[in-house]
Amino acid sequence: MAITAAMVKDLRQTTGAGMMDCKKALAEVDGDMDAAIEFLRKKGMAGADKKAGRVAAEGVIAIAVSDDKKSGIIAEVNCETDFVAKGDEFKAFANEIAALALAEDTTDNETIMGLTMASGETVDTVRREMIARIGENMTLRFAKKIESEGVVGQYQHGEKIGVVVAITGGDEALARDVAMHIAAVNPAAISEADVDPEMVAKERAFQIEQAQESGKPMEIIEKMIEGRMRKYLSEITLLGQSFVKNPDLTVEKLLKESGATVTAFIRLEVGAGIEVETLDFAAEVALAGKAVTG
Repeated sequence: MAITAAMVKDLRQTTGAGMMDCKKALAEVDGDMDAAIEFLRKKGMAGADKKAGRVAAEGVIAIAVSDDKKSGIIAEVNCETDFVAKGDEFKAFANEIAALALAEDTTDNETIMGLTMASGETVDTVRREMIARIGENMTLRFAKKIESEGVVGQYQHGEKIGVVVAITGGDEALARDVAMHIAAVNPAAISEADVDPEMVAKERAFQIEQAQESGKPMEIIEKMIEGRMRKYLSEITLLGQSFVKNPDLTVEKLLKESGATVTAFIRLEVGAGIEVETLDFAAEVALAGKAVTG
């Protein structure tokens, strides 16, 4: 069958694939439109698998909270560039993942990948199709769940930082304020009792080393260290920090005014802890030149 420009145009509009890919697909299947769509789909899936090893350190934080405000899911979904992360399609994809994980009560990546999306396809199938079409690796880094006997509050700073917090004895507005504070200040733990002992030990050792350089007697140094450690712990714990919306008030006092308690929080920031290889400008130009000539 002769492959016409109109056929190529229709296939391109349906699949979003390039013109030459559409022309080749139609030629391979003798003009059968459905078969050409499947051909491109399989080709795209194979290409998506090849991109799986590429670092995806951009993306969005997506949050879904149950109607009764008793539970929530916060998820980090990654791609390779900020441009794609800002796109409506990618953001909708991430939000649906969080909603599905909440509905199915799961935070297991493999299970989430097998869940059925509104399109009727699995999360993983949609993910791979998007990779094939857009040309970037995309991953679900993780999904985390939070529960509360009171309310779960949430706050997102753009799409890059997200917080869910569980409080008892307060309302949704207070929970959101506390979540906003956590997004801005990033406490290490709720209270001093929750701080990692290893973290405390390292800080104490550092402070002792610094204090010893003063040449003061050990009994004075010990008093200095106790004061410095109290200050350190107040600065890194949620309850000890000054509330961002009213620095004259600690978060602990804010909560006490409402008879509220924070029982848990989760703060996610896109790309935190992911190592990204950086090239200097000259290396980037050389690499681009190789791509053009090679």
